[in-house]
Amino acid sequence: MTSFVTGATGFVGSAVVKQLLNAGETVRVLARPNSNRRNLEELPVEIFEGDLQDQRLLEKALHGCQALFHVAADYRLWARRSQDFYDTNVQGSQNILLAGAEAGVKRIVYTSSVATLGLNTDGTPADEETPSSLETMIGHYKRSKFLAEEAVKDLGDRLGLDIVIVNPSTPIGPRDIKPTPTGKVIVMAAAGGMPAYVNTGLNVVHVDDVATGHLLAFEKGETGNRYILGGENLTLREILESVAHLTQRRPPKIRLSPHAVMPIAYLAQGWAQLTGGKEPMTTVDGVRMAKKYMFFSSARAEQMLGYKFRPAQEALHDAITWFRANHYL
Repeated sequence: MTSFVTGATGFVGSAVVKQLLNAGETVRVLARPNSNRRNLEELPVEIFEGDLQDQRLLEKALHGCQALFHVAADYRLWARRSQDFYDTNVQGSQNILLAGAEAGVKRIVYTSSVATLGLNTDGTPADEETPSSLETMIGHYKRSKFLAEEAVKDLGDRLGLDIVIVNPSTPIGPRDIKPTPTGKVIVMAAAGGMPAYVNTGLNVVHVDDVATGHLLAFEKGETGNRYILGGENLTLREILESVAHLTQRRPPKIRLSPHAVMPIAYLAQGWAQLTGGKEPMTTVDGVRMAKKYMFFSSARAEQMLGYKFRPAQEALHDAITWFRANHYL
């Protein structure tokens, strides 16, 4: 089987590529001309250079492929130009699906996110059926992913495409070269640069388990269905305590309320907007999200796909080991 993977230079996408290669599959990938390709070094993949807006290239790249894993996404909590989220996450997803339909791809696995799902007000784990709406989505990243998933479902229905949707939670592990927003928190905590925290809740999963879940979804997933690919539900305090234990540091003791941090987030975000700098460490949307415990259940994937996940402690260990070996710490 020949598989095409978008987002292959990134964190989750590169893990999916490695799993496909380990399974003996032939892999083609999409990579932007200016992308960091460290995660693809020495891997036997065919690279098509371009982006999700180049429809002709996408159709050419997908010709002869039986499988499409659309993993690429603009995963940030802030951007100077908010339209970037919608161009990549919504329009880009429509473009690649149309190209897949034109090329006759047999099955598509679309990587959504738990960001599109609803949350339970009592803090219990949410699942694929927990109600959600565009109005409840905080920030442009979550809104764009919600709209993208809706567009994917609509195209699948209209064109009769065989699409399975996966919703990863919070992946952690090696090869987080950017790093992701969660990876930045781990790096800062491991370096002893986080004296205080806002307590929230996250579902933590090893990135390689998420990648395995993609292949299981392709093999066993029900067309049109979606599956949460998650791990352990932990508070941020528990995560930071684990990082402190693994790095032999003291965990942060000062717990701040979101209201106390919000003015700092506005200042940091405003400065980044004015100076054209990098994404600020603290963002307004990030603080707003921290007010809720983002706990999820992977029971459907476990029961229907045979999905399994390792302990969060192992994911944190592998992430810190990789960050240290690659001079992030």
